[in-house]
Amino acid sequence: MGQTARSFPPVREQMDVLLRGAQEVISPQELERKLRRSTETGMPLIIKQGFDPSTPDLHLGHAVTIRKLRQFQQLGHRVVFLIGDFTGMVGDPSGRSKTRMRLTREEVQKNAETYKKQSFRILDPHKTEIRFNSEWLGGLNIYQFLELAGKHTVARMLERDDFLKRYQANEPISILEFLYPLLQAYDSVALKADVEMGGSDQKYNLLLGRKIQEEYGQEAQIAFLMPILTGTDGKEKMSKSLGNTVGICDPPEQIYGRIMSIPDDLILDYFVLTTEVPESEIRKIEEDLKSGRTNPMLHKQRLAREVVALYHSPRAAKTAEEDFLARFRYEKIPEGVPQVPISHMVGSQASILDLLVVSGCALSKSEGRRKIEEGAVYFGTDQSLEKMSDFRTMVQVEKGQILKVGKRKIVRLMPKEGNGK
Repeated sequence: MGQTARSFPPVREQMDVLLRGAQEVISPQELERKLRRSTETGMPLIIKQGFDPSTPDLHLGHAVTIRKLRQFQQLGHRVVFLIGDFTGMVGDPSGRSKTRMRLTREEVQKNAETYKKQSFRILDPHKTEIRFNSEWLGGLNIYQFLELAGKHTVARMLERDDFLKRYQANEPISILEFLYPLLQAYDSVALKADVEMGGSDQKYNLLLGRKIQEEYGQEAQIAFLMPILTGTDGKEKMSKSLGNTVGICDPPEQIYGRIMSIPDDLILDYFVLTTEVPESEIRKIEEDLKSGRTNPMLHKQRLAREVVALYHSPRAAKTAEEDFLARFRYEKIPEGVPQVPISHMVGSQASILDLLVVSGCALSKSEGRRKIEEGAVYFGTDQSLEKMSDFRTMVQVEKGQILKVGKRKIVRLMPKEGNGK
């Protein structure tokens, strides 16, 4: 994708937009200098971020940095969405207490195709350059690889907190893991990146990119670090493996429900990191939350609407909210509840555990028992749902009854078509 001279907003205006929500920029002075030079020459900065396709879907945690990429894009700069199809087979050790499982080439390529499509939910496809780092990493010969490996030391690698903890705990660290940061750094060399975007857990990798660029005679990139989004559990980083994610391609009602499940103390962070709500309004929300003038639930509802509207539409957000309120606030059973055929149980008594498994509301009896002990299982009719408190309970199963598990799983029990019961 060639570069052509263009005009940009004033540097101060660009800085105000870009620094909003950023956790750390190394350094703001260098970024301002690069922006000024870009404005004077009419040449856009090259902004890159790498995504190893380790899971098939992008979530709001990924979107924090992708939305910042879009801001660079809107200001006129060149965004490279880099898919780490080569590094994805190595595995990023950042924040890992053990060696990450390596992905096969087939898994990486399949996930990469999904990333390409989903990234355009946020980025402008006409202004986005999609690249794969196998383009250059796959072509390195052994001499070039040895030259790259010789530009860093084991001592500097062990300065990484995650590597140091594993080393001190006698946990194995593969040579491959040591090579990962160097490979990511070489991406910046290959692309001649002016800015590299990443989460705060990527600080070591981005700083190494600066060093390696200088080793190859290039100007050091800006390390632009965004906060890590806490998952819906309120405890851990948003991660597919922990089940605490909100997928940007999830259905509207699922996004809405997941946002409504976050702890109140995350409301402000989510407004800043996942929405387009103006900063002045976010300050008012912060004041409301601190003073207790407004029920946090009302702010959370607005948050959920904003997120759904971003990835679907305002109309979808309104419908999702109506569904949520009908289902959980007013204790009404919404229309269109999924029907589950259980003909052999209709008209007879059954164990609530068997019913949970047969209906697909639990993967196993042990999971069903855990849900009951958590107080998450309800059974009954549209007019009266009863909480199941004992996993040994036997229930009378009749056509049309409702089985509800947690906040989002609800089914209607029905006989199969053609079954007379």
